[in-house]
Amino acid sequence: MKAVASLRYGVIFKKAFSHPDIFKAFVKDILGIELQIERVETEKSFESSIGSVDSRFDLFAEDKVNRIIVDIQHKRYLDHYHRFLHYHCAALLEQVVNAKDYRPDLSVYTIVILTSGDKHQKDMLAIDFDPKDWDGVGVNEIPHKVLFLSPKYLSDRTPPAWREWLQAIEDSLDGQVNEADYHNACVQKVLKLIEQDQITPAEHARMKDEYSEEQLRLQEWEEALAKSKQLGIEVGKQLGLEEGIEVGELQGRLKTAQAMLDKGMPLTLITELTGLSVEQIEGINPQ
Repeated sequence: MKAVASLRYGVIFKKAFSHPDIFKAFVKDILGIELQIERVETEKSFESSIGSVDSRFDLFAEDKVNRIIVDIQHKRYLDHYHRFLHYHCAALLEQVVNAKDYRPDLSVYTIVILTSGDKHQKDMLAIDFDPKDWDGVGVNEIPHKVLFLSPKYLSDRTPPAWREWLQAIEDSLDGQVNEADYHNACVQKVLKLIEQDQITPAEHARMKDEYSEEQLRLQEWEEALAKSKQLGIEVGKQLGLEEGIEVGELQGRLKTAQAMLDKGMPLTLITELTGLSVEQIEGINPQ
């Protein structure tokens, strides 16, 4: 087993995937596109903000030969579906300023890696902009696409070319990876780059900052849970029934669990914080 830094941290994800050869290999396996690029930008933003919002791209590469932009985002947010759709559209609209008509010069692809999971528990969800007929068949007019990939939820339908990449990302999260499980040369290079002894003091410091930020969010959730329990008890007292207290408290915990699910928090953590059973939580949003 190899000791590695977790790819859940943005600083580590960018360290590995900002290498042009790794970025190109990943894009080829995920999108089937051969990029011709010499560099990958990190924390990319445009000079003029779109919609009065400064969109910032984790990893950004522009292939001017094949007329393609590929953006890879890694961090999960409560609003990640809407946020990264905005980022994607910003990359489109930024081109329109200098275009002759409303067809952008470059095709735009956005890949979002949800390392912390997602409430929908799907290995892949896609936003495809191409117009389609009644049978769902596209007309190949608009190539732009957004892909949301969740390494936690690999399935029999996950394409073989994707599997090693996503499995390596997931395996890294506990800080231990079995190198023998991986045969893709670029995946092996990723594992080499994130070895613990390859992490610089500055990267260690940033990892600690990111960890502290996560702990702060967790504390906020715990405080919200405590408030919801208290609110439930007060509702029960107003009803003047002992059962009302129990019902009100349960409703408060269920409401908090729903918010945690919406944020994509792990089921095991939700059960620990709320005291609800797995069955109660799964019953909130039956599949």
